[in-house]
Amino acid sequence: MRDSYYIIRKPIVTEKGSTQTDHSNQFLFEVAPDANKIEIRKAVETLFDVEVVGVNTILRKGKTRGLGWRTWQRPDQKRALVKLKAGQSIDFI
Repeated sequence: MRDSYYIIRKPIVTEKGSTQTDHSNQFLFEVAPDANKIEIRKAVETLFDVEVVGVNTILRKGKTRGLGWRTWQRPDQKRALVKLKAGQSIDFI
């Protein structure tokens, strides 16, 4: 099994994510592109000592950006929306 710190890259804190946290006890993380839902579940349970109810994953393609004649592409990103058991929480701060 791979290291939990390799699988969970960082939490994503946005306005929409904060609303989901308040209303449905879901947290958003950036994860390794090759991680699956089972590995993500085990990593979150290990790192934050919580019980995970469900995991949804999202693949975001990197945007193509440009300035004048030069273009480049931002890297692709995989996100995980993790739902915790009622009454449990993760404190990022």
